[in-house]
Amino acid sequence: MKEEFLHWLWKNLFFDGDSLCDREAGVIEVINPGEYNRDSGPDFFNTRLIIGGTEWAGNTEIHINASDWYRHGHHTDHAYDNVILHLVYNEDTDVYSASGRRLITARPGFDTALWDNYLGFVNNPVSLPCSGYIGMIDGFRVKHWLWSVAVERLERKSDEVREILAKTGNDWEETLYRLISRYFGFRVNTDPFEMLATRLPLKVIRKHSDNLLQVEALLFGTAGLLDEVLFREAVSDQYFLLLAREYRIMRSKYSLQPVDGWLWKYHRLRPANFPTVRLSQLAALLAHSEGLFSRVLDCRGHESLRQLLGVTASSYWNSHYQFGKDVPVTAGRAGRQSVDLLIINAVAPLLFVYGKLRQQQEWCDRAVEILDALPPEENSVVTGFTEAGLRPESAFASQALLELRNVRCRHHRCLDCAIGSSLISMGHGLKRSDSLFLEP
Repeated sequence: MKEEFLHWLWKNLFFDGDSLCDREAGVIEVINPGEYNRDSGPDFFNTRLIIGGTEWAGNTEIHINASDWYRHGHHTDHAYDNVILHLVYNEDTDVYSASGRRLITARPGFDTALWDNYLGFVNNPVSLPCSGYIGMIDGFRVKHWLWSVAVERLERKSDEVREILAKTGNDWEETLYRLISRYFGFRVNTDPFEMLATRLPLKVIRKHSDNLLQVEALLFGTAGLLDEVLFREAVSDQYFLLLAREYRIMRSKYSLQPVDGWLWKYHRLRPANFPTVRLSQLAALLAHSEGLFSRVLDCRGHESLRQLLGVTASSYWNSHYQFGKDVPVTAGRAGRQSVDLLIINAVAPLLFVYGKLRQQQEWCDRAVEILDALPPEENSVVTGFTEAGLRPESAFASQALLELRNVRCRHHRCLDCAIGSSLISMGHGLKRSDSLFLEP
């Protein structure tokens, strides 16, 4: 038996109504199981019961064995003095509160099919245990659940934004610069891009924002990519030599410490996404007299953001992917999908936090509207859900799927998912259908 399963039974009243009985107090009638508590303290607050014709109000604590009350030290903790019901699977002993009161204890009777369904999901080795069954759930309920999870992901990303904002002294421009830089590297080069943004402050770049070549020199140089050892073919490349010369001057002037050039990865990347090309695109975005954050605030929707972030690398990268190596002519413009990823992962969360901290809901709403207007992301997680019968309609929905996969599905937390919980309870009447899953 699992304690989380007992929590789920209790929260959703999935037990035989006449099965709750204390050997001294008699039959227990449940008016309300209470509010599920994820933090310290009893498992459910504000439980309401009728015992012996009297209404009781207090908290509920749940254990597999009654003796777990002592094993967890609750018998010495006065925070548990207001527990009015001890719900257990195995009543192996009487238990008493820190004040010496004997706790009313009961074992719930339930349909064993629920337990079998639960085991079938949590013991399923596949990445999506509910694959093939999702279509059995009401579409409106699924959509409502995905909306909730997408907001949950946005809130979690907001914590990351706040952390960066605190490190930058509440500098919105610097914060966006670090976020944008991080996602310019996609997943493969996230770390070196973050290191670069940390070692090269935006205030240094802005001193040269009217000179694209110098901005490129600052980025390439601090990225450690102007080292002749890395690009032996570049020793006679005029563009490379010009960047290196500019950087030598600015490195000394600003006491810059380059990132190790060997940290950058090229393997399994499309040449258009090589860090060299991406750095030149980032330079084009930053080489502007106005601040990037102020320009983002001026954008009214996703299309204007696409135009702002859809920058083009300098002309050198039309015929190169690395320094000193000619390739057939290609376009150095950031692709639509890469631009959308910047909006999804950097811009939208920052706007959301901006609205929260300034207590201006319109910015939070704009962040959600932008995500809901963008097409769903294309990745293995989204593909897996689509094949399982759940196709996202927007980036807001695909963000929800990523959150589901990473936070719930991967850890088989099916009872914390409205989809999984609905499938496990399939065939049983829902007394509290608005909150079927465990997550409050």
